[in-house]
Amino acid sequence: MTTSRPRSNPRISKLRRKLKQCGADALLVTNFKNVTYLSGFTGDDSYLLVTSKEVILFSDPRFSVQIEAECPDLEMDIREPGTSILSRVGKAVARTKIGRLGIESGSMSVQLYQQVRKKLATMEVKPLDGLVEELREIKDKTEIAQIREAVSLAEKAFAVIRAALRGDKVEKELEAQLTYEIQRNGGRGTSFPPIVGVGERSALPHVAPTMKRIEEGAFVLIDWGADYQMYKSDLTRVLFYGKVPAKMRKMYEVCLKAQLAAIKAIKPGVAMSAVDHAARSIIAEAGWGKQFRHGLGHGIGLDIHEAPRLAGSVDRPLEPGMIVTVEPGIYFPGFGGVRIEDDILVTNDGHEVLTSVPKSFDEAQVRI
Repeated sequence: MTTSRPRSNPRISKLRRKLKQCGADALLVTNFKNVTYLSGFTGDDSYLLVTSKEVILFSDPRFSVQIEAECPDLEMDIREPGTSILSRVGKAVARTKIGRLGIESGSMSVQLYQQVRKKLATMEVKPLDGLVEELREIKDKTEIAQIREAVSLAEKAFAVIRAALRGDKVEKELEAQLTYEIQRNGGRGTSFPPIVGVGERSALPHVAPTMKRIEEGAFVLIDWGADYQMYKSDLTRVLFYGKVPAKMRKMYEVCLKAQLAAIKAIKPGVAMSAVDHAARSIIAEAGWGKQFRHGLGHGIGLDIHEAPRLAGSVDRPLEPGMIVTVEPGIYFPGFGGVRIEDDILVTNDGHEVLTSVPKSFDEAQVRI
């Protein structure tokens, strides 16, 4: 089944300009997140061919109705059972008389690359890395609205588990409750498996939740996010209860000071490395520079980790429309760790903090 309709899409127009600059006549998009970004189709197992005049979505009969609903103005090519998507791509490429075909080398497997070369043996294939991902760095109004909703869903879920926090609950229970609350309110689920670390386990930045009880520590680190229409949010908070060690309070206050300084530095034209330095220098001045063992932040969108990166080695300037996390951390193995994370939109004249979960030390204290 093949349908053809006119299509006007600013994202496609920007991609076409990039293709022209790269000397390619078309791009075969095989990364399903990039297919979603360019077409609006939220399924998988589908490819998109973008030429100077056409945009064709290749899929299979399972998705034909979904494509009609999500992409009513898009040309689609649905393979018949027993035939491959690449065979349909090959026929389309031959029909459109493409001379040089770009492929997504950064995400394409070796096996798929070999299959493309075999099916398109007479075609000049040009590896292109990151073309669509570069477009995805700058969010448009629709994407910003979707991320706002992902933030809202994450915050609602956190408010529920915070209010119901008890000493007999375990890390995995908090993980499950976050997922349930996000889905109950309309989200697809969490952005990633939530990180929940009680006491000394909070010093492990990507710790997996276990059956450790909340009452076995005086604090718990929770890193979570929501997925709304495939767009992600990402937050981290530490909650305190019982008698909090003086060292932990100082760690928290230094980390928060570092985070606020970094957020304040965010505006168009500022180097990403400078934002990282704004936070890292404060932690280093406290004598804990070696305990901050990761970059300051990353972009969010269709992927939970995507470009750009806030790190000391990245001197690129920030641009309006970028959405990044700011998440400094201080970790002492065997004792505990602190990480405070918010999602920040770079605006035309500064920034906007999209997240609003309270984070002063006093606000982080709860009763269990």
